[in-house]
Amino acid sequence: MPASAAPVRLVLASRSPARLTTLAAAGVTPRVVVSDVDEPAVLDAARAGFGADLEPADAVLVLAQAKAEDVSARLEDGDDEASALVLGCDSMLELDGEILGKPADADDARRRWRAMRGRAAVLHTGHWLVDARDPEDGGTGGTLGASSSTTVHFADVDDEEIDAYVATGEPLHVAGAFTIDGLGGPYVDRIEGDHHGVVGLSLPLLRELLGELEIPWRSLRDPR
Repeated sequence: MPASAAPVRLVLASRSPARLTTLAAAGVTPRVVVSDVDEPAVLDAARAGFGADLEPADAVLVLAQAKAEDVSARLEDGDDEASALVLGCDSMLELDGEILGKPADADDARRRWRAMRGRAAVLHTGHWLVDARDPEDGGTGGTLGASSSTTVHFADVDDEEIDAYVATGEPLHVAGAFTIDGLGGPYVDRIEGDHHGVVGLSLPLLRELLGELEIPWRSLRDPR
């Protein structure tokens, strides 16, 4: 039989219900601590540092890292659950070379859907892990990340369908103004890539990152 793995506490640096649900469905119950990062400021600083604009896959990774490191630093300030693994995530939709986060308002969401319908776009999700565990708990101090990119093919919906979907309010709270696991699911014809990446957290990629830190996936799962 395989050796058992010591349990590892996971902190999710995101308020996304979809990411939390994705982890829960895989048997992982993280503690949620939302980061306080100023996303535009983080991206501006990254652009200044690189001396050029960021590719979408790099932009989401920069934000995921900022979120994970912000929460990790706050946990280190006397938190009784500071010894944990911290996961930061960020998602953006790329359409015609433009990066789309959450829409500004309902009008913006409608404009986006009229541009996306009947077409394909790429959903990029950055993942960043910070091993903030104490050394006696096996902590390595490691920090690493990667991005997943999934092509999304949208249905050719009409204006009435767009208006009805935007009226639900759901598109206003998600990157790209759509979901695949909620009310927006019927408007996605198909995807090319990892389904979980579109939801906002790629479980296979997270498992790979854990492997880089020599942490087996099963150590995150809730006891059965």
